[in-house]
Amino acid sequence: MTIDAIVIGVSAGGFKVLEKLITGLKRDLTTPIIIVQHISSLAENYIVTYLDERTELYVKEVEEKENIQAGTVYIAPPNYHILVERNKTLSLTVDKRVSYARPSIDVLFETAAEVYQHKLLGVVLTGANSDGTHGCKAVKKWGGMVVAQDPDEAEFNEMPLSVIQENVQDRIMTINALIEFINLIN
Repeated sequence: MTIDAIVIGVSAGGFKVLEKLITGLKRDLTTPIIIVQHISSLAENYIVTYLDERTELYVKEVEEKENIQAGTVYIAPPNYHILVERNKTLSLTVDKRVSYARPSIDVLFETAAEVYQHKLLGVVLTGANSDGTHGCKAVKKWGGMVVAQDPDEAEFNEMPLSVIQENVQDRIMTINALIEFINLIN
């Protein structure tokens, strides 16, 4: 399976799990990763600086109309949805909240699925709601692959459990297994 992009959705408990995931990825990873982490609309997105200082991958906050580049980890800015456009650029919008969230995992996954289709990997990690489940359905509809974090490992298991209960995951993985899997993609 060829993967041209990875989208990750994470909410409550996400800071620690993202640190472990991103710092565990090999430095020559070329697949772009786009992350929605639910954060306060007033947050300064400290997570970008924190992760960028701890990995050799390039970690940055998404900018409007930015071209998606290989080997880059993109993180949603506070209070903006991320859209993946057909020309493989990223757009930001302040449209209404989805599943009580902005940024919304569903919005990212749905737009990425239509663009990357069978070459997309969608990953749902720890979180205390169901955001991401509809997006995972879109990933599957377009032929992509979905991984849910092992609910027994997740600090808050509601998000991965929602995906599993809807039976839209291809695999259930621990973070260590996910790191190994992503590192084998290239």
